[in-house]
Amino acid sequence: MILYNMKPEIKTFKYNKNGYPFLLKEISYPPLQINVLGKLPEEKKPRVAVVGTRKATAEGRMLAKKISRQLSELGAVIVSGLAMGIDTAAHEGALDGKSETVAVLACGLDSIYPKQNENLARQIIGTGGAIISEYPIGTPALRNRFLERNRIVSGLSIATIVIEAPIDSGSLVTARLAAEQGREVFVFPGPINHPNYRGSHKLIRDGARLAASLEDILEDLPAALFPKKNSNGPKQQKLNLGKITDKNQLSILKIINKAGRPLNIDKIAELTKLEPQAINQTIAFLVVNDALKETEKGYAINV
Repeated sequence: MILYNMKPEIKTFKYNKNGYPFLLKEISYPPLQINVLGKLPEEKKPRVAVVGTRKATAEGRMLAKKISRQLSELGAVIVSGLAMGIDTAAHEGALDGKSETVAVLACGLDSIYPKQNENLARQIIGTGGAIISEYPIGTPALRNRFLERNRIVSGLSIATIVIEAPIDSGSLVTARLAAEQGREVFVFPGPINHPNYRGSHKLIRDGARLAASLEDILEDLPAALFPKKNSNGPKQQKLNLGKITDKNQLSILKIINKAGRPLNIDKIAELTKLEPQAINQTIAFLVVNDALKETEKGYAINV
């Protein structure tokens, strides 16, 4: 079933052009472009993936919704795949928490899969979030494309949270990709004999972080990304440029400062001689920490 007959409203962001998500540039085999219905959240907002089985228990859905709502209330953007079960609960929790959520599809943006979530997709777009896909209009949802889209779910996020993953779950692929991408992986454990947790427990044995609460997750993520957590305490200060010791950060900041104008990725690469991956990682960090801002003409010092 067609969700929207609004081809002009689908925005396309190409790799290494303004608007393409920073974190997604860092992964192996990033999509050459992403198509977007709605609006991509601001880069400085932390993005956290919440994934799990389609055949989730009631308890699993409640947990996914609760964790997503709590993170959303702290200003995080929840990323998931719009599938039934845990994905649906994650998006619903994000909407309850009044922050944006991003759904990554394994088909073209002219339709929603599964069709049961068409109304949820409308809510996501209507509340400032986004439905995204690397596939062109008319592309059907095939099995291999769900595995391909998992690298985007994890690639958009600073961390991936797994809730209820059977041993054959696609969530295990998402978690593995997140680890390969250098992102944190958190797993909520469950009853040892429940089939929905066999994959989850394997992830923990393989080195994923065990989580039993929101606090467990926040302890292992940079506190500066969640200023709302300490909203009653001292305000977070912006990055002090005078205390930066990272050579890549200093190089990029000095080049932009010397230019006295915004610079795009290509110009920064030309002037700094840094590798593209190093530039993308460094700029992502500097934007998140308010040292740089993105403009229509490139990146500028945030003063």
